[in-house]
Amino acid sequence: MSESAEHEVILANTRQWLERAVIGLNLCPFAKAVHVHGRIRYVVSKARHVDGLLEELDRELQALNEADPAVCETTLLIHPQLLQDFLDYNDFLEIAEGVVEELELDGEIQIASFHPQYQFEGTEPEDIENYSNRAPYPTLHLLRESSIERAVETFPDIAGIYERNVLTLRQLGHEGWKKLQVS
Repeated sequence: MSESAEHEVILANTRQWLERAVIGLNLCPFAKAVHVHGRIRYVVSKARHVDGLLEELDRELQALNEADPAVCETTLLIHPQLLQDFLDYNDFLEIAEGVVEELELDGEIQIASFHPQYQFEGTEPEDIENYSNRAPYPTLHLLRESSIERAVETFPDIAGIYERNVLTLRQLGHEGWKKLQVS
């Protein structure tokens, strides 16, 4: 498969996950509007090492910060070649947060994390609640703080999202998740 064809498959799989799981199950009540209005930037990393991914992260954080929110509200930096092990990915998140601070974007942009093996602290690897943050590929979701603030104004029960997601996923179960065909 050519690099271009592989890139398109990765994008298609990520969009399918977003549409069927994140939006379809309403795991994030804010994702639908941004998706429908085409304000999500999808970037497939070509990095083959962590330094390359850090350079791409730096570039994407700056690009998002400079972009008009009416055109680009959020970025999904998908990195299918790197950090396949969740513990390595989790360790990398601290470094990624450091890049946000280094660029003086803390308070402006934050990073949400998604991974095929995502596991919340205190859960077992296959506990269904972990699937709320499971994506087909390791992905860094770059979000504007201002978008989060607006979302909170329209959806004041932010704290209840996690609990609602756990209930939704427990009702769906592993078989229901498999039927979504998103991983």
